[in-house]
Amino acid sequence: MSLKKELIEICHQLYSKEFVAATDGNVSVRNNKNFFVTRSGISKGKVTANDIINVDSEFNYKSKFSISTESKLHFYIYEHREDINAVIHAHPIYATAFASSKNKLNYPIFPEVILSLGKIPLCKYATPSTDKLPKSLEPYIDFANVFLLENHGVVTTGKNLLEAYYRLEKLEHYAKTVIIGELLGGLKPLSKKNIKELYSISQEIYKLNIKEKNKFL
Repeated sequence: MSLKKELIEICHQLYSKEFVAATDGNVSVRNNKNFFVTRSGISKGKVTANDIINVDSEFNYKSKFSISTESKLHFYIYEHREDINAVIHAHPIYATAFASSKNKLNYPIFPEVILSLGKIPLCKYATPSTDKLPKSLEPYIDFANVFLLENHGVVTTGKNLLEAYYRLEKLEHYAKTVIIGELLGGLKPLSKKNIKELYSISQEIYKLNIKEKNKFL
């Protein structure tokens, strides 16, 4: 499957899963030294090849369409993280509810979330489309792979589009489960002993190299 076709399928999946509404959200992926970026003002459920803009390494492009001003988020991440090749910005209901509430989404509850997402920072509110928005990621950019944007939405990243999408799906599933758990009387977090054992096994068996700042310890 071509990279552009994969990006289109991811966009359609975002819309069908209700991770975005109307024309919300934006998706990008590295294409060698360039980037494919979704254009502004298009429903992700209706994205076609004509709605994907090729942006060069200096973040310039030629198109009758515009890329979203929130693409600044994507380019900020690419500039600071060579290991990241795909970025998704979306507004999934449950995760965005956490981003807009006084509650943290940083409970060490599920082993798979601890290993695949790590700590989930809440980035201080910044007005969309301004340069302050990407700067809100600055305290966490070196270690985090997913970000909550205060009163806004979420950003997930990956070494490829599928990983970025799966992290978004996992984040939303986690947020929904936490809300239900709280309604049932509260959550039971894993102990430090449980977490240390989990990291030990993951590094031994799965060869996962988890950044120290992203550990739940």
